[in-house]
Amino acid sequence: MLLLDTHALVWLASDRKQLTENGQAAIRRSSGRIFMSAISSLEIALLVKRNRLELPLTPEQFVAECLRHHGITEIPVDSTIAMAAATLPDIHNDPFDRILASTAIIHRLELLSKDTMLPKYPGLRVVW
Repeated sequence: MLLLDTHALVWLASDRKQLTENGQAAIRRSSGRIFMSAISSLEIALLVKRNRLELPLTPEQFVAECLRHHGITEIPVDSTIAMAAATLPDIHNDPFDRILASTAIIHRLELLSKDTMLPKYPGLRVVW
């Protein structure tokens, strides 16, 4: 089972060549058991708003199409995930990545991410 970091989600939907062969293999292995955190929707919307990401659809349409087309299940950010993110060691200051890390740990998912800081979290399995 696999949780996609925001960049992995965007690249899965728009530019698979950005994913490593190992990442693509993890996606194939996890077919039907791929997840995204709801926090990625916020991150995508903010990136578009700040002109740091260009999409062919609105952020809402893009995320909905990703979920539908790739059979991805969305995991909401609840208080358990939020509190776990706050208690993680101070390895990463990015709140989005802390939410992703805590989501993966709590749900026992591998996290597909190119972020080199994330594998430093105890109990987090990262593939790239």
